[in-house]
Parts: sequence; structure tokens; C-alpha cells
Amino acid sequence: MTGQTDAVGRLAGKRALITGGAGGIGGATARLFLAHGAAVAVSDIDADAARRTAADLGGGTVALAHDVTDEAAWTAAVAATVEALGGLDILVNNAGIGTLGGVLETDYADWRRVLAVDLDSVFLGCKYALPALAESGRGAIVNVASVAGLIAQPNMAAYNAAKAGVRHLTKSVALDCARKKNGVRCNAVLPAYLNTQILDGLIPGKSREDMLHRLAALSPAGRVGDAEDAGHAIVYLASDEAAFVNGSDLVVDGGLSAM
Repeated sequence: MTGQTDAVGRLAGKRALITGGAGGIGGATARLFLAHGAAVAVSDIDADAARRTAADLGGGTVALAHDVTDEAAWTAAVAATVEALGGLDILVNNAGIGTLGGVLETDYADWRRVLAVDLDSVFLGCKYALPALAESGRGAIVNVASVAGLIAQPNMAAYNAAKAGVRHLTKSVALDCARKKNGVRCNAVLPAYLNTQILDGLIPGKSREDMLHRLAALSPAGRVGDAEDAGHAIVYLASDEAAFVNGSDLVVDGGLSAM
């Protein structure tokens, strides 16, 4: 593309499905999408939270109850989005959970749960949304991975594995779409820990304030990022401004991974 796109309206006319839409990054992204002219369906396993988010956002936002680990639920969510919005141009695979523990401390059930929510759901989302995205003529998938997919920690075995998987799956999907010339791009956003609900109770015995202080001290930026920091990156990758960006990682970590 050549020329410039107005800051407001860079997603004008586009229709988006955002998973985990009632959470921090999901809610912030939905709000930014609406501000930039998109129609949005927010999906969440917590149906009441999805409805509250949609009501708060207004603008005809659609709320969907959606277990992202369930194959049939993905078929239903995509169909409901297409019916409500008239099509699908953007998929944001944002739903995710975290857990702490090294290999010895991680129960197999917890391992499977994290991999199912954080990685399997991205596979299912890409698989079942791709036909509708291809039909739009200029579809975009943005997968929310993590800087934990770049930098390993000894006590994050499941989360590290899942987010590294999302990062590489993103590249595979991007190359497959390019080979098939279906007009769909696939990119990933890799945030560091952000000031969202995922921090609640992450380290037992530590208050949220203590945790934010410790995380800020680790960051070259001297602060913990906000959900909007990731949301702005997602807006860019979903927009036509990123028409030549495919299979990439957009790291949003205040410089942490550069150390």
C-alpha cells in the first residue's frame, strides 16, 4: 500500500471476532477496534462477562459464549459471527491462561489445560475461521502469543511451551495461506506481562502491588505494560497498513527480550 491511512477509521468496514474478549487484552482490543471503525464479536467462556463487555462497548457489539477448546464451539462461533456481522475479516486469537511450575511441579492435567486453552484453541480458530476469512478477500489473523514464547523461565514449563507453539504455528499458517493465495495474513503479538487479570494470584502470598513493582523493575521501560499496549499492536496487524506483514512477531515487551 502507498499513502497514509487516517488514525481513526483504519479498520473501517471490517468485521472481527476476538476470543477472550471479556478479559484485559481482549476488552481493550475490542474497544480500539470499535474506535477504528470495525464491527466486533467478543467471545468468552464466561457468557455473562461477554454480555457485560458487549453492553459496555455498545455500537452493536455481539457477545458470544465460547469455549475455545471445543471444536464444535468454534464452528458455532464463526457461524454466529458471520451471521451477525455479515462476514468475517479479522480473527484475534486472544483467549489464554497461565500457570506456574517447572516440569516436576506441573501436573499433567494442568499441562494439558494450558496447552488446550493457549495453543489448541489457536489451531482450532485458524482452522475454522479461515474459510470465512478467505471469502472476505483480505483476511487477517492475529494470534496473541507472549514474550514467554521467546524467553524461557524455569517455572513456566507449560506456558513457555504453549506460547512458543503459538509463535511457530502462526508462521506455518502464514506460509500455508501465502501458498494457497487466499488473501489471509497471519501474525503474532508477543507481549510481556501486562497489567491485566492474568496477574491475579499468579504468585501466592504476593500482593498485586508487589508483583507490579517487581515486574516493572525487570523491564528496561521501567513499567509494566497496559492492555492497550498490546491492543494498539493488534490494530496495526489487523489493518490494511500491515498488508505486506505476514508470519511476523510483533514484540510488545518494553525491551525485555532485547536484554
